[in-house]
Amino acid sequence: MTSPSEQRGSAGRPLRAPGASRRWPSVLLALTIGAAALIADLASKAWAERTLALGETRPLVGDLLQLRLIYNSGAAFSLGSSVTPIITVVQILICVAVLGWVLVKLADWRWAIALGLLAGGALGNIHDRLLRAPKPLYGEVVDFLELPHWPIFNIADTAVVTAAVLIVLLTLFGVTSDGSVLEKDADGSSGAATGEDSAPSGCTADGEEVR
Repeated sequence: MTSPSEQRGSAGRPLRAPGASRRWPSVLLALTIGAAALIADLASKAWAERTLALGETRPLVGDLLQLRLIYNSGAAFSLGSSVTPIITVVQILICVAVLGWVLVKLADWRWAIALGLLAGGALGNIHDRLLRAPKPLYGEVVDFLELPHWPIFNIADTAVVTAAVLIVLLTLFGVTSDGSVLEKDADGSSGAATGEDSAPSGCTADGEEVR
């Protein structure tokens, strides 16, 4: 008989519920990726301000990717410049929620990558909103990467978009933040796949009737 924290898969191998041994490496991975994304974003913005003239266009990868320094007071496509403080507060709340989830619930390396990128990217732009001119909560974000027919962006934006794509994929494939996978039942409902052999009530896994 297995304990509540141990279940058996279809091949007879025990499956253990996520615990501290799995959770803390995932938390450390998320925090490391978040810190790396934040450092890369701040360093690249400092480089862009030292190297590029405001509004100047400079090819980086031909016409596909160019460098062009601007200061963005709004959100994507420079929209929402009149509600910059609201954008800043929303970004802070998202970042706090993500970090709280990481510390309490995270036990999967794939979600660690996604949430680390999301937190690091959000913090990069929050830094600009809080510490750059003209004043706290109204700060202008440094953008300097330009694709054809796309708004100018930065490393933080790239991290956030990558995180969003990963989160959508993980959700579509039913991967939860504790590392379990949701499987569709016959009626279309979802349930966590535990790996236990299912058997009718009153029967053992091999089909023998229990008297």
